[in-house]
Amino acid sequence: MKIGNRKISLENPPLVIAEIGINHGGDLNVAKHMVDLAAGSGCEIIKHQTHFIEDEMTDEAKQIFPPNADVSIWEVMENCVLTADEEIELKRHTEGLGMIYISTPFSRKAADFLDDIGVLAFKIGSGEADNLPLIRHIAAKGKPVIMSTGMQTIETIGRSVAILDEVGIDYALLECTNLYPSPAEIVSLRGVTELKQAFPNAVVGFSDHSIGPEMALASVALGACILERHYTDSRYRKGPDIINSMDPAELRLLIDRSKEIWIAANNPKQRSKDEDAVYLFARASVVADRDLTKGHVIGVADIWARRPGSGEIAGYDFDKVVGKRLTRSVKRNTQLKWSDLA
Repeated sequence: MKIGNRKISLENPPLVIAEIGINHGGDLNVAKHMVDLAAGSGCEIIKHQTHFIEDEMTDEAKQIFPPNADVSIWEVMENCVLTADEEIELKRHTEGLGMIYISTPFSRKAADFLDDIGVLAFKIGSGEADNLPLIRHIAAKGKPVIMSTGMQTIETIGRSVAILDEVGIDYALLECTNLYPSPAEIVSLRGVTELKQAFPNAVVGFSDHSIGPEMALASVALGACILERHYTDSRYRKGPDIINSMDPAELRLLIDRSKEIWIAANNPKQRSKDEDAVYLFARASVVADRDLTKGHVIGVADIWARRPGSGEIAGYDFDKVVGKRLTRSVKRNTQLKWSDLA
């Protein structure tokens, strides 16, 4: 999968997405400040949320209260949206700092708007992961799609994935749990593995709503190629998503540590050249465990393996020495050589 010039695969370091979402509270200057700090943390990609409320919700939404807010979902979005012109400016600002700008369209109008302003990819949130008409509309744009799969099972997400496969676009599926925050008791790291097995055409990642970076980092060892977390300049801000948002320092930690885990997860099981100095002293060599005379046939009680490993016969060759006849006399603790054995 590729977004702009950024390749996303098991052969590349994980892509860490900083989701500003609605954490700016509808203030463009705050949003730009968050972007500035993200750039300073080494972030490659910023994700926003694009809301045109009248095209996104019906009046019934004014009676629905999210578990992480004390006002209706309509009011939450009404208080946090950027205007179309403000979002264009936020995209310009983000790209001016060398980062990729993507967003989640929550409506048909939002998807058309984002396509018009030239986003390189679309994010589909968990709430829209089974919104088949919206997914068809977004997929028809022909751009890569990143889709979270919270509140879904392998079976229920299948119809949505089929749409992406039919269109033939690149896509990623993110394991996700939609509770803010998500405790370990309901987070599924195993879901990363199950998504990989069920959907071999997908790049697989992890959209994290837990507190702290641990779950996202653990997912890298299981093959997550994308890590997405909510992001804010300060956790002292108010907002429904702040509680499970990372700040710039944690963003930097997630970027750096996920790359280290990715590197280590792809290293084969072998002795590295850098271990040679340790190998020399840490391993054992076969030695005489008592004074032995020339011609003596070595028994198990005659030898032992002791540090350092500089001897010619390593401890793992202990059994090969037993039963051999000595070609010379040796003192206790003498490192044996193959030439000592007839």
